[in-house]
Amino acid sequence: MFILNLLSIIIFLISNIFIILSLIISKKSNLDREKCSPFECGFNPKNLPRIPFSLHFFLITVIFLIFDIEIALILPMIISFKSVNFIIWWKINSFFMIMLLIGLYHEWNQNMLNWII
Repeated sequence: MFILNLLSIIIFLISNIFIILSLIISKKSNLDREKCSPFECGFNPKNLPRIPFSLHFFLITVIFLIFDIEIALILPMIISFKSVNFIIWWKINSFFMIMLLIGLYHEWNQNMLNWII
């Protein structure tokens, strides 16, 4: 039992010595902290996290995602044109396009497409 405790203390001391040595020898300085910090959406991670968030930025992101998903849904419709009855294909595509145009009209009415921030 004594040997086990002695070995655990020795391992603990050696690991702490290596950690302290790596911190001393390390080439990183406080000047590099800003360079290595994460940078997302124009926010500085060193400031308070409760700063006001631009709702316009969020809406532009949502509009981008909607149009991205729209492209992913339109491409299979184009490919399926040859294998499906034309009338059924026309009804499905026209309904889909009308829904997208209604959404675009709503975004236009709400001035969400105005890119001035």
